[in-house]
Amino acid sequence: MFGKRRKAFLVSAALVGGALLMTACQDTEDGAAPSASATDVPAADVSGADAAGSDASKGADKGAEQGADKGSDAKDGGSAEGSGADAGDGTKVPVQQACGANDISWSTRSESQAGGYILIMAKAKQGITCILPAALPTVAFGSDGTEAGPAEQSVGDPVTLSGATTAYAGVNPKTTNTDGGKELDSIIVGVGNEDPDPVSLEVGTITVDKPVVTNWHTAPADAVPSA
Repeated sequence: MFGKRRKAFLVSAALVGGALLMTACQDTEDGAAPSASATDVPAADVSGADAAGSDASKGADKGAEQGADKGSDAKDGGSAEGSGADAGDGTKVPVQQACGANDISWSTRSESQAGGYILIMAKAKQGITCILPAALPTVAFGSDGTEAGPAEQSVGDPVTLSGATTAYAGVNPKTTNTDGGKELDSIIVGVGNEDPDPVSLEVGTITVDKPVVTNWHTAPADAVPSA
């Protein structure tokens, strides 16, 4: 009798012990998941997040750059549209430049009036608009640079050259009644003494002695020089 009761007790104890062991194992397994570190994210997931952040950063940088470019374009456009001189009514007009010898197409011809003289003709080159100042053209002769003096008492008006507009100046190479003078076949013409690009114009054989030149005129009849 005692043996049967002992056997039953041992069986009961074994069952209880097994149940306790299973409970402990289950608790251990259930607690394993929470103990995992939050940083144990798979490498692929981490790199994916970094790539997404990098793409977002690049997108923001590109947007800022495009915005800056558009702002720069708008500023440049505004500057170009606002250039020029104020016409007095809020509008802008182009600022015209002074003529230089290299802005002009030059030609000459001999005239017989007033004892003979050389008519200089000046037209702006294609696409150029410029102003001949209210001053004598600079006309020089020979290697010694003899310059023509004024043939008129006062300075004329400035002349704007553009398109078919032509300006005229008359040169009398010899104003003396003597037989002296220099024999030359060309003259040097510039727009003022400071013109960096004077031109040499063929005029045929002339005798030069105390030459004179008129102001610029818009009609050839007004450019006849007198001594």
